[in-house]
Amino acid sequence: MPQDIKATYPKTEETFSLRTTDYKEALRRVRIAAVEVDRRFEAHRRMLAESGSKAPLKELADSDIDRVAAAYYAHLLEEDEEIRIQGFTDDDNDDDDGVEDQKLTAIVQTDDPEVINRLLAARLQERPSFTDHQAATSMVVDNTKHGYARGRVDAFIASEAEDVLNWDNINIRLEPSSPSWPRLARALQAATLKAYEAIRRRNEGEVIETPKAAGVPPESRTPLLSMAVEEWIAEKSRTSWVPKTEKEHRVWMDHFISLIGDRPLDSYTKADARAFKAVLLRLPPNWVKVAELQGLPIEKAADKAKKFGLAPMSDHNVNKLMRYVGSFWTWAQGHYDEATAHPFNGLQIKLKKNVRDERDPFTTDELRTIFNAPIYTGCKSAERWHKAGSVIPIESAYYWVPLISLYTGARLGEVLQLYLADIREEDDVLYFDINDAGDDKRLKTPSSRRIIPVHNDLIEFGLLEYVEKRRGQGHKRLFPDIEMGQDGYYSSPFSKRFSRFLKYTGIKHKTNAFHSFRHCFEDACRDSDISTEIMNALQGHSEKGMAARYGKGFALKKLAEAMGQLRFRGLDLSHLMRR
Repeated sequence: MPQDIKATYPKTEETFSLRTTDYKEALRRVRIAAVEVDRRFEAHRRMLAESGSKAPLKELADSDIDRVAAAYYAHLLEEDEEIRIQGFTDDDNDDDDGVEDQKLTAIVQTDDPEVINRLLAARLQERPSFTDHQAATSMVVDNTKHGYARGRVDAFIASEAEDVLNWDNINIRLEPSSPSWPRLARALQAATLKAYEAIRRRNEGEVIETPKAAGVPPESRTPLLSMAVEEWIAEKSRTSWVPKTEKEHRVWMDHFISLIGDRPLDSYTKADARAFKAVLLRLPPNWVKVAELQGLPIEKAADKAKKFGLAPMSDHNVNKLMRYVGSFWTWAQGHYDEATAHPFNGLQIKLKKNVRDERDPFTTDELRTIFNAPIYTGCKSAERWHKAGSVIPIESAYYWVPLISLYTGARLGEVLQLYLADIREEDDVLYFDINDAGDDKRLKTPSSRRIIPVHNDLIEFGLLEYVEKRRGQGHKRLFPDIEMGQDGYYSSPFSKRFSRFLKYTGIKHKTNAFHSFRHCFEDACRDSDISTEIMNALQGHSEKGMAARYGKGFALKKLAEAMGQLRFRGLDLSHLMRR
């Protein structure tokens, strides 16, 4: 192996089959093969010079494998055509074995590459007999059929698969561990059988044209999907994603790539997105935890799940997972001119249920139950909040966060991440400043940044005293007793405990959760004759149309006037008043 390409050449040695049992023919073919090996070395050097540091492909598309097989088929027929153009020798024309052996000895003993190439090249013009050619054709067909029928790839085909990718009209680098290698080798076996069937018909005198091999088009200059995904994840992780969000998006992008293949960014189509959706529709929920499916690639897991009759995941979850992958394409279209049209557009399943119905507001009776639970009327301790006692844990986040969410419509994460500095006063109006100005703070959307006047009931409940106590303790956060979860969200541990709280109170059902407070606030706004525009401003809903482009929104005084109207009819929380 030449030293200059030893580290990059796909093989440690070149092996090949002479495909003949005739000694004289074997001598001729070994010389031709040696020249071919030199040609491959030179092709590899050219490939390195052209590709530079370009990363190898992780997988080949089916269309690329088809084109490589077509190029190989054309190559075999072209090789056969060259032999026929030179013509066959007479079957009874014996070569001088002594002279042949002398030439072979000279080739073996010399170390000069130029001498070797000259001697070998001189033998290229030697011609086989027609009988030898027929015999070689028959032997190749028999060997290839044997391997193809049994799903076996011999050393020769494996070597050809590596070599063909280095051809000038193909020039593809494929990772050694790529799952495309056996598929490519099998495609070359099929191409060999088709080519030698055509050669057999030529031997019978039929006219079989040698096709023009188009090869594989030059690789796109756009990056592979996997490379663009890493750029996307790096950018989103430094701007808005927490570790949990990064993990979710990475996992499902990896599943997409493993199923569809890692190709240049500009090669993906809606058909790829449909194929991914079809697999999702067969997967059960939490499929990686299903014993029968553990460790399986996503497509095999989907097939096995269908075979076992496992219930598939909900349409809502299918849409969610498609959004994970689809969000990459939204980003890519803003970063790459070559990015294809969003392949997931229009593929979302139309849900039978209205989005608003996915979470119900708490009923008035349920709100009474929540705010008359032991944590608000007397419990054993902050930790034993579900047992009746004499302690009211007024310094606990579990006491205050539901109340603040009820009277602001703010999301759980928005409330939990509040700093003490986010409780502000301007023009005699006390308000919450919902923002992402902090390393541990984030917002769902740009429109989530907003101000919400503090409702007078919260002041009557003792919120200001709580705030001042936390400030006196030197805290930065409004709720320092809530630690961030391992996924990077304060809301994760809180929501689990709140779900247990609802179960203890006996009011938990499928369509209520902490987010139900947000729906309660929305319904109370309507019931209190607060306009939809102000309600949206308080909740952080984005405006549509031209209104979203102009102005800074409603004045604080205007929002405070609306907040003063807010009432929860039928709900008496006077027992929480501290003033």
